[in-house]
Amino acid sequence: MKFTLILSFLLLATFFVSFGQEKQPSKSGNNEVNVAEKGLTKISIMYPFAEGKTFNMEYYETKHMPMVAGYLGANLVKYTIEKGLASGIPNQPLPFLAIGTFYVKSLSEYQAAVAPNRDAIRADFANYTNVVPVILVSEVVK
Repeated sequence: MKFTLILSFLLLATFFVSFGQEKQPSKSGNNEVNVAEKGLTKISIMYPFAEGKTFNMEYYETKHMPMVAGYLGANLVKYTIEKGLASGIPNQPLPFLAIGTFYVKSLSEYQAAVAPNRDAIRADFANYTNVVPVILVSEVVK
């Protein structure tokens, strides 16, 4: 019984060390970027709002982003999808319908993975939007 309890504790501790490093609020109450994200390359694909523009979030979430993520392979750390709700300034139009973000280890590997698939990625736009995205490549610094 004692051996089973110790083994269970070790397995649980290993799980939390390996997978449980989620972002925690700091003592000051601010949310900080997970230390493991610092130095990653962040590719933000932003879809600006404009009258007459459309965006199919279900397709984007279930088809487009998983397709692109598949091209990125082991270089991909994670990806996120955001749905625009409002402007940060009252009574101003929504700036973006949606933002998709990829966090990758290497920009050059990202570019090498996307280059041969660029036409397929662009062709898929018509399945979920009529917006031309704005893309920002940045480095996570904190």
